[in-house]
Amino acid sequence: MAKKENLIVGLDVGTSKVCAIVAEASPDGLEIVGLGNVPSNGLRKGVVVNLDAAVESIRAAVEEAELMYDYPITSVYVGIAGAHIKGFNSQGIVAIKNRQVTEPDIRRVVDQAKAINIPIDQEVIHILPQDFMIDDQDGVRDPLGMTGVRLEARVHIITGAISAIQNIIRCCNRCGLKVKDIVLEQIASSEAVLSPDEKEIGVALVDIGGGTTDIAVWHRGSVRHTCVLPVGGDHLTKDIAMGLRTPAAEAEKIKRKYGCAMAKLVDKEEVIPVPSVGGRKPREMPRHLLCEIIEPRMEEIFALVNREIHRVGMEDLLSAGIVVTGGTGMLAGIEQLGESVMEMPVRVGKPVGISGLVDMVNSPMFATGVGLVLWGRKNFTRRSFPVKANSIFARSWDWVRSAVAEFLF
Repeated sequence: MAKKENLIVGLDVGTSKVCAIVAEASPDGLEIVGLGNVPSNGLRKGVVVNLDAAVESIRAAVEEAELMYDYPITSVYVGIAGAHIKGFNSQGIVAIKNRQVTEPDIRRVVDQAKAINIPIDQEVIHILPQDFMIDDQDGVRDPLGMTGVRLEARVHIITGAISAIQNIIRCCNRCGLKVKDIVLEQIASSEAVLSPDEKEIGVALVDIGGGTTDIAVWHRGSVRHTCVLPVGGDHLTKDIAMGLRTPAAEAEKIKRKYGCAMAKLVDKEEVIPVPSVGGRKPREMPRHLLCEIIEPRMEEIFALVNREIHRVGMEDLLSAGIVVTGGTGMLAGIEQLGESVMEMPVRVGKPVGISGLVDMVNSPMFATGVGLVLWGRKNFTRRSFPVKANSIFARSWDWVRSAVAEFLF
């Protein structure tokens, strides 16, 4: 069968679900043509803890997407998250000796910015240019052709544990898939749910997944801060299972169907069916009780996000406020609770900029998957990842070249 060059597949390997989204790229945009979504096994807080179980989940999601699209999938763009992810800003300086800035100069200064010591067990995932400075003129987006003596670059560098990255890649390889790129999940989600205006004036993306809450702060069109918090929607499910004395699988269903982030928004007289454990008869309980279990945990998540943003001193940069996405973003009342805790505007982000099977992916839970195919379309020529644990520096030039090209063009 002939290979389809315009086929892009995003694989969101999360703690609670594995989602494969198939898209066809064209000059008119990106058309979603296939979707596979299955429960996730073998992952905990975004990290593979059981290789065989994770492989089976990935294989099931890909086969479901292939069945819908009726075409074999051979390569994917994979999202990654987890507490092992680290993000930090760096700066590089090179001399240009009072002449015009050339592309090799830009490569040199970005290379200088990333020339820092990182732990031996960490590997660079992204180098994201923020802006440039020529002599005393800062805020330069494209320094090419400008004249000066000194060129500086500010970049945001994201690293992850080599073992976690290689385990994700190995799972995909065992399913017969080539990994085209590894993408930080909140960066991918940003592609799907944030507008250029929000990125420009300042916004914080908060992706509340099953095992982690991922944060990406944008300002002046570039990433200024990233962070992963080890708390997510699975904690809500466990709270509900314990509080209502019901199996975890039933607690997840109850959360999705009846959950609300603010108890005061729910009628106190409303009751919901709650399955029991051990073969006992189902019970009826006030929905208000369910929401009283959910609200404190959601307040905790927003408080942790708020503390992180204040810790790095970026609260004044967020003119566009907060955009919440991820599976937990489907909770009713989450915007109202977020605004009361964060004291800034909050909206729920759903994927935009796509066509085709839009109704099937029009949910915050598919933001990362859609973002991965959008990232793939924008970075179609980027490197592929083999399983090779000592590859920290082997792809450095590809990182610099692709990052600068993305920033400039």
